Amino acid sequence: MAGPFSADIVVLGEAHDNPHHHARQAEIVAEVEPAALVFEMLTETQALAYIPGADVATLAAAFEWDISGWPDFEMYHPIFAAAPDAQVFGAAVPRTAARQAMTDGLASAFGSGAEAYGLTTPLESTEQEAREALQMTAHCDALPEDILPAMVDIQRLRDAQLAKIALKVFELTGGPVIVITGNGHARTDWGMPVYLKRSAPEVSITALGQGEAGVAPTGTFDVVEYTDSIEREDPCLAFKS
Repeated sequence: MAGPFSADIVVLGEAHDNPHHHARQAEIVAEVEPAALVFEMLTETQALAYIPGADVATLAAAFEWDISGWPDFEMYHPIFAAAPDAQVFGAAVPRTAARQAMTDGLASAFGSGAEAYGLTTPLESTEQEAREALQMTAHCDALPEDILPAMVDIQRLRDAQLAKIALKVFELTGGPVIVITGNGHARTDWGMPVYLKRSAPEVSITALGQGEAGVAPTGTFDVVEYTDSIEREDPCLAFKS
């Protein structure tokens, strides 16, 4: 396929609750016809339950989506339907590994290959501070400051895990591979593309960030597109109750 999404690994960012973003992802998936799809929203175990061609209710039940905490599966189902022959993989970090990152450190939680993915090296102070500030803002300034470094570590762990699984799947299938993830993981300055390029510089990558109503997503991307925004309740209300 020619065009901006012709790379070995294509990372499609999203605002998780915006159905317009998922519709655009499905369009790109249909155009690319990937050998495999990798989802941030699924663990490796959940992905094994994938049923090709299954309807919304059947697939949601197979994934136990209703207890996952992710938005309505009806928004995600068209992505699967757009590539009926693609293999499906999960790259979510298990909760046990996230907890281990907080207690035993980032490299220990990731395991083998941590050094190759840069997880044994601290971030530069300016990036660390910026990431901690972003975590605080994202949680409505309600987090204790001493937990912020661990929150940043968990984000790095998730980025590296996405990169590791995407690369493994590319080597397994020959690609192209499409990764479905949030804009924060898709960004080329901090997110999983950084870890992909570090571990496999020969593999080509394109990352899409999706904005809303002309407002760009935070970070840098290879391609930025815009959709309509959606109405949302104030996410900070939960912290004020």
